[in-house]
Amino acid sequence: MAELLKFDIPISIESSISNEFLFNWENYEEIFSNPNQPGESPTTRFESSKVYGVVPMNVIELIQNFLDPIKWMNMVPTIVTKARTVEVLDSGDLGGSMQLMYEKLHILSPLVEARNYYFIRYFRKLDEKTWIMVDVSYDLIKEIQSGETSHAWKFPSGCAIQDLEHGESRVTWIEHVQVDEKIPVHNMFLPLLIDRQTYGAKRWIVTLQRMCERYSVEVGATSLSRHDPKQVLNDPEILENIMQISLRMVKRFCEILSMTEKLDFPTSSKFKSEDRVSIRKNEDITQQKGFIITAATSLWLPLSCRNVFNFLKDNNSRCQWDVLAGENTVTELARIETGCVPGNNITIIQPYVPEEKNMLILQESAIDELGAFLIYAPIDLSTVNSIFNGGDVNKVSILPSGFIICPDGRHNLDTYITKNAQNGSILTMAFQILICHADNASISLKQQKSAVTSVHNLLSSTVLKIKATLGCSD
Repeated sequence: MAELLKFDIPISIESSISNEFLFNWENYEEIFSNPNQPGESPTTRFESSKVYGVVPMNVIELIQNFLDPIKWMNMVPTIVTKARTVEVLDSGDLGGSMQLMYEKLHILSPLVEARNYYFIRYFRKLDEKTWIMVDVSYDLIKEIQSGETSHAWKFPSGCAIQDLEHGESRVTWIEHVQVDEKIPVHNMFLPLLIDRQTYGAKRWIVTLQRMCERYSVEVGATSLSRHDPKQVLNDPEILENIMQISLRMVKRFCEILSMTEKLDFPTSSKFKSEDRVSIRKNEDITQQKGFIITAATSLWLPLSCRNVFNFLKDNNSRCQWDVLAGENTVTELARIETGCVPGNNITIIQPYVPEEKNMLILQESAIDELGAFLIYAPIDLSTVNSIFNGGDVNKVSILPSGFIICPDGRHNLDTYITKNAQNGSILTMAFQILICHADNASISLKQQKSAVTSVHNLLSSTVLKIKATLGCSD
């Protein structure tokens, strides 16, 4: 791993247009030959990349976030949906540590299968300013392969962290993975969704940069006057509470995207191959108890990520697609900027729906070089007031829906700030609805059929509205 992080050996070649490095496989195999590595087959492929970037967080804070599985998920919530420490092998001290961990990675779309890893995570201090974190797969991977159409093996991967001044770090990230597609999945979107960057080093760096910016906003807030609702959110305690709830909302949304199998419901014959629907009984105190139905789909749009993102972010056009708006205008009551890129923020929105006067919408959105998301959930006014008055945020029920937007794999999104970029994109949307309260132990087949039809119709109609408004119905 230490050799891979060097820039003067012929294993990787720096790109002439970015801070990325491409692997030279012949040189790698010659220097790091390993007779015990997993065997290759016609369905095997390798995904390897190296990228560096400056992250607005010091090295000690980064290490603390990487060691704790909860903090690890919070640091990269759009990539890691589950994580836990299986066993601490060497607690060490600030000079190094080693532990066996598990993580589930999933991004982009329910059409892309999640990846599960059991791996050894090792930290070592190289000098006064430099640390390395190395992840390598462990044999427990065999315990989670049953039923999966593919599995991935992580060769030495991870990062080197160099402490810079003013609370910043230079992070060089390596991803080196062997993927075996045991049962190739045929879907028109997969070639567009899966490219070198989907699970690559650049996604880790870009996500770290964005989330560290978000973290710095949370810890750097200052107390302002409470007369203006927008200034209320700058009170450190209130701001932290709102940001915690919003982070949980984003994590919940990313978790529900693991829906690779089209489920067998009475109306499933009407589904398109990209549609997914599931029903689950929820007992989690942070969501409403009962049966929750989730519907998701992905579609291609001949527009750039930035253009699609701007459309979804526009409060003036929200009534054209959002059923929560009731075809009426919405008003933004408050905003928390979570980064320096326009559009990266948390907002509280008030729709004008006479029969739902106490309903607000909590929303978090972000865009970066590799795509964007907009995730939201209804939240009632009494809950918001409770948060403002110091209520327990862990008991706030949140049921998110939203969108993931990613480039279609044919172009890089180097001009993601440019509003007139013309790259195509994949839009993934997912809706969740509570269909039956917890008092009922089960739901009948008739109730299932009715609920599935209703939510799937909502999904389909929203797709048609978005395409029509964007002028790409064909």
